[in-house]
Amino acid sequence: MGQKFCPFFNSINSGSDIIFTAMIDLQIKSAIRDIPDFPKPGIVFKDITPILKDPSLCEAIVDNFVARVQGLKIDAVAGIESRGFLFGLQLAGKLGVPFVPVRKAGKLPFSVKQKEYELEYGTATIEVHTDAFKPGQHILVHDDLLATGGTVTAASDLIIEMGGIIAGFTFVVGLNFLNGKEKIKHFADKVVVLAEY
Repeated sequence: MGQKFCPFFNSINSGSDIIFTAMIDLQIKSAIRDIPDFPKPGIVFKDITPILKDPSLCEAIVDNFVARVQGLKIDAVAGIESRGFLFGLQLAGKLGVPFVPVRKAGKLPFSVKQKEYELEYGTATIEVHTDAFKPGQHILVHDDLLATGGTVTAASDLIIEMGGIIAGFTFVVGLNFLNGKEKIKHFADKVVVLAEY
């Protein structure tokens, strides 16, 4: 099983790809709203929920991801709870591959493999069903936001421990000043961020 591509995206040349990328960046940034002091004082939260009110923008986001992962071997898309499910499942559908939910501990009903990781204060645990993918399969990891890279690093470590290969990463938004890309680039060369701050 592998990804499928829309013929339109197979024909994109480098010039139009630059315009395509710039347009989606502007569209996403115009839709996102900043929420100051959420979830705690001093943090400006990037709220992506206004995007969800615009079906055409949602479709454009998924189409941009599809266009920018061309050439990668992708056997499944892993979406990180919970906002990583919003576009991760749609992306998997467009690519014609299974979707793997990466969930918080205690949320999956079947046999799981878990990974504990450090937070700023304390620890957290994520888990994946043991039958979510086969060893040797190439997994595209998706989340809505790349910040410090802590959760996506833990998810990638877990996938590798289960025998998977990280194909690349896709994010709707990236906060470059937090250096998340530096933390994950050793897993895979392809890191797609549609709107960067």
